[in-house]
Amino acid sequence: MPAILFSRLSWSAPDGAPILPSLDFRFATERIGLVGRNGVGKSTLLALIGGKLTPTSGSLHVAGSVATLRQTVQVAPDERIADLFGAREALALLARAERGEADMDELEQCDWTLPSRIEEALAEVGLAADPGTPLLALSGGQRSRAALAGVVFARPDFLLLDEPTNNLDAQGRTALLDLLAGWKAGAIVVSHDRALLEEMDAIAELTSLGISRHGGNWSAWQERKAIELAAAQQDLEQAERRMKDVARRAQVAAERKQRRDGAGARKGARGDMPRILAGMRKDRAEGSGGEAARLAERLRREAEDAARTARNRIEMVESLSVTLPSTGVRPDQPIVRLDQVTAGHDPERPVLRGLNLRINGPERIAVTGPNGAGKSTLLHVIAGLLPPFAGAVDRPAACALLDQRASLLDPAASIADNFARMHPQATDNAVRAALARFRFRADLALQKVGTLSGGQLLRAGLACVLGGQGLPPLLMLDEPTNHLDIDSIAAIEQGLAGFDGALLIVSHDAAFLAAVGVTRRIELG
Repeated sequence: MPAILFSRLSWSAPDGAPILPSLDFRFATERIGLVGRNGVGKSTLLALIGGKLTPTSGSLHVAGSVATLRQTVQVAPDERIADLFGAREALALLARAERGEADMDELEQCDWTLPSRIEEALAEVGLAADPGTPLLALSGGQRSRAALAGVVFARPDFLLLDEPTNNLDAQGRTALLDLLAGWKAGAIVVSHDRALLEEMDAIAELTSLGISRHGGNWSAWQERKAIELAAAQQDLEQAERRMKDVARRAQVAAERKQRRDGAGARKGARGDMPRILAGMRKDRAEGSGGEAARLAERLRREAEDAARTARNRIEMVESLSVTLPSTGVRPDQPIVRLDQVTAGHDPERPVLRGLNLRINGPERIAVTGPNGAGKSTLLHVIAGLLPPFAGAVDRPAACALLDQRASLLDPAASIADNFARMHPQATDNAVRAALARFRFRADLALQKVGTLSGGQLLRAGLACVLGGQGLPPLLMLDEPTNHLDIDSIAAIEQGLAGFDGALLIVSHDAAFLAAVGVTRRIELG
């Protein structure tokens, strides 16, 4: 039977920083969601299983074939859909054969079913496209679908999916869920998408304490985890109370002995008892005192062991804190006005045509639509990063845009340096305090942006956009929940719910949009 086994598996970054602890686990042929906070090593674990990384120590055995879908698809200028299937040369051979340019040996190598099988794989994820289509001609969501089709095409024993719903529209998500529902082999799915995790057979949680499996879907795991955490917290509280009680009793006993010893010494000094009796009493006092000290020490060790055991069941994670300053936006304040805007990246194929839009006051607007409809394009046009082909853009209010790849950040600079560049009036202490609220404390704030995981990168972008003392009247966020762990999403939801400026959000996360209080929707495409 196909399986993935690892024993005492560890991996450290090139600078020696430990990423994964000593892990022992077995993945079987089931659909299992791999969850954990940002930066804990989920993508690293998939890279180890997929053979992209080598363990620092321990053993890893993969019985069966694996195929990996990465968080993002890096696109080269000449890359085409066929490259995601590893089929460029085979399709080129078929083209030569159809033109009568192939020799007999080449004709024997031709796989005449390949084009139809690729077409079927693309249709399975809801994408109608030719294998020769350049990847640059596709939207982020369309590229994600094509990459998913390429991974499934080989029918591996294990699918390794890293945040597969990122950038997918509603149709793409439905296609993914349908594909996994009918998948009979193994699938390890790294995701923070609650709807996707509800469809899993089991949940594996990766923490700084190790990895553990829980049967059932997301909701079942959450309920069980809450019960286990409450029990561990109760055990820890009892153990800590016992430690305090042991320390208090030891202190009382020591003080009582000190008083007795003092009284005996004073009586002996006055000569009220024979010298031999005083010596015997002193020996007994020293003996009983030593026995009491040994008993107190044993009780202290037992209490400390119980507290340590309880703490080892609880991962100590600092929470994310997002409190946004007031913008003072008036209810009738003009924010954005678009008149007959036509825009895109190719004048021959604009994705926005004759668009009119008005945003006044602190509106909360969700931009929705299928992949390729121009949602990200709209945000770039409003931000002034993409001039329209036709029409007028009037934005009397300042704005801030955080796109899907946090491109406002310099990958060669540290998080702290990026924050200071975007908020030049902030002192060093203010920079540190702001980043600490987003869980970048001490040396974590000095990490180079280019070394961050997907979740850490987006969290750094949010910190730099939302963490300053002043915010612009308009915030534009493009898929802000991509890569973020569940706790971070909840904190961002709470912060944005209290924001008094205008929000323009591109997101396919219905729960997130509901939590931030969207009041209007713009459907594109």
